This record gives sequence, C-alpha cells and structure tokens, in this order.
Amino acid sequence: MASQASLLLQKQLKGNLCKNPVDGFSAGLVDENNIFEWSVTVIGPPDTLYEGGFFNAIMTFPSNYPNSPPTVRFTSEIWHPNVYSDGRVCISILHPPGDDPNGYELASERWMPVHTVESIVLSIISMLSSPNDESPANVEAAKEWRERRDEFKRKVSRCVRKSQEML
Repeated sequence: MASQASLLLQKQLKGNLCKNPVDGFSAGLVDENNIFEWSVTVIGPPDTLYEGGFFNAIMTFPSNYPNSPPTVRFTSEIWHPNVYSDGRVCISILHPPGDDPNGYELASERWMPVHTVESIVLSIISMLSSPNDESPANVEAAKEWRERRDEFKRKVSRCVRKSQEML
C-alpha cells in the first residue's frame, strides 16, 4: 500500500506540476520507481545574475513528508550565499518546523506541511533573485556579494556559462 507521502508526491508531480506548469523550472523523477527523489531544473530568473542558466538539483523527500521538509542539492555548479559548497540549498522553508534553535528565523518562516514542491522551487527562484547574506551558507560568497560584487558577478557568470554547456 502506498504511503500518504508517496500519494501526495504523485499528486504534486502528475497533477499540479504537469497540468499547471510553473515558469522557471521543470521537475521529474530521478528513477521512475522512487517518488521520493526528484530531478529539478531551475532556470535562472530574468534580470538577475543567474539569467540564462539551467541549474540542476536533486530534491529528496523524507518518508514523513509533508510533516518534514525535503532537502534540495544543486548538482550544477552554483555560486550563491545561500548554497553550501556541496550544493545544498539553505533557505528558511527547508528548515525543520518549529522555533529556530539559533533564534534567526520565526517559526512561521520555516517548514510547514502546507508547502509544496511549487512553493519550494518558487522560494529557490526568489533566493537566486535576492540573496540573503545575513545568515549565509557560503560565507565566502556572501562576503564577495557584499564587498567585491564584480568578483561575485564573474563567478556567477562562469556558473551560468557552464550550465548552458551542460545542455
């Protein structure tokens, strides 16, 4: 028997995303036999440094989804203050529900079961448009974003070009 999580994920993939695609990304399964691991391509948003890029990521859902958030890890090279060097995305809605033990985020900014794949990817697109350098995952990228913007832009441009070559 299928779990609640797998049924919900099938509905989000086959129902919502196929019938009502969202601009800026595409999603599918890494392996047709595993509904818990998705391959996602995020298209660099217009009028941002990431414009024209095609950034691939793996979205991995826990067995207790939607009660816990998925993880998202870019497999394409990307230079961003909110992306760890191993590609893991660090945004509030991917943090476990409840109060932030470090006191940086409100519980309302963190994961809630009402979030969907669509809301996650829209948050990632928003992250690309406006990096949060206040609590960075990549401290070096955040410092460059604040202090050496030209160097930051050069690195992002290289990532965009590399992503286009991988098509």
